[in-house]
Amino acid sequence: MTDTTSDTSTRRGHRRRDAVALAASCTAVAATVTAAGALLHGPATPLLLCAAGLAATWPTVAGLRVRWSRRHDPAPPPSDTGAAAPVSAPGATVPAAETALWRMRTTVRDAPGSLAALCTALAAHRVDILSLQTHPLSAGTADEFLLRAPGTLTPQELTGAVSGAGGTHTWLERADAHDLVDAPARMLGLATRTALDSAELPLALRQLLGRCTIRSVPARPLHGRPAEPLPAEGVLEDHLMKFRDASGGSLIVERPQLPFTPTEFARVHALVELDRRLGQRVPPRREVLTLPEGNDLTIRRAGPDDLAAAVAMHRRCSPATLARRYHGPVGDADSSLRHLLGPHHGRTLAVETASGRLVALGHLLWDGDETEVALLVEDAWQRRGIGADLLRRLVAMAGEAGCESVYAITQASHTGMVAAMRGLGLPLDYQIEEGTLVITTRPQGEPALRTTRPATASGESPGLG
Repeated sequence: MTDTTSDTSTRRGHRRRDAVALAASCTAVAATVTAAGALLHGPATPLLLCAAGLAATWPTVAGLRVRWSRRHDPAPPPSDTGAAAPVSAPGATVPAAETALWRMRTTVRDAPGSLAALCTALAAHRVDILSLQTHPLSAGTADEFLLRAPGTLTPQELTGAVSGAGGTHTWLERADAHDLVDAPARMLGLATRTALDSAELPLALRQLLGRCTIRSVPARPLHGRPAEPLPAEGVLEDHLMKFRDASGGSLIVERPQLPFTPTEFARVHALVELDRRLGQRVPPRREVLTLPEGNDLTIRRAGPDDLAAAVAMHRRCSPATLARRYHGPVGDADSSLRHLLGPHHGRTLAVETASGRLVALGHLLWDGDETEVALLVEDAWQRRGIGADLLRRLVAMAGEAGCESVYAITQASHTGMVAAMRGLGLPLDYQIEEGTLVITTRPQGEPALRTTRPATASGESPGLG
């Protein structure tokens, strides 16, 4: 394990953020809500119908993004570009041409021939257009491409060709194999994930929109006055979208590098409205953790229904334990629980005894582009490996969710948290911020969890989803 330490940090974030939002009524939502109603009246089959309903509404949204399935040939054939096929010497080995995938969006005039001129310019540079979707705007049209270009073609050359063909406000970033997935199948998967678990909505939106920041704002802020009510149709402001979530709070979606289009707004609204109509959902899966002394504890996903039990656990914790967890006035601890247990803020694991008494909570918190992990173990149950086990599970969940890094905020004197982070067996980075220790790691390569067995009392299979 490699540890690195720095006394100063330029790290941004590391704070829970608020998010404002209101659900809007869009054309695609009607069919989605109808399917969502079916889910409320049946467990399994209607769920698939609900997801299929959302996928079915997608073609009604202007400029559906069409992405083709993975192509097997790593380079465009000569017939696609007009170039003559290379002639190889007898017995010579011809290396496969290196290519790169790009996502590009550019604005063109809404006039006949504008798109043709752009495609001709791309073809001249041997660029293959894998998919294209259009976003009608008040002035012109934003065309979004998935491109396969020669590996030797630089971003400057690519954007220069587009500019020469009349494209403006061009945005370009590297793509990967996930962008080649068939669009209807992709949307069906996003809808199913959202319908099964409320905590999946932020992850689904991020997969749909690319790099963006999704923040959650509670219905009742901890400090300050409540935000002004949002209009029923939601809010779209260039780089910002706002929606109401199922808990009565709201979501803010931001993408500074690229403005949102009305088409993207309608798509996001369909998923948010599906989530709002279904209400808050937490998978009921459970696992059993056996402590060294032989006691069996149950680990499960927690949600808003656990608020009363969590507040009761706070009452049994010492002020010092609460201060190490919340890094602020102990009196604010109870107030923050309602928001922390909300599924759009992240994921929470609860540890309870055989009698159902809550003794520990582990939070995985979405913090913009980053992910925070936080633990609270009741004093009487500390130093038994519960915190270390929760931490391993949370980091593994972060890896499954595609999080690149996970950080924990603690005090240098909190040796238990530092030891638990070291116990992950992953490279760690230590940073000092205003007297607070921030420990960061990457979930990739997370070692296997401690052997567990299913909670047979509930008859449920292992795994916390």
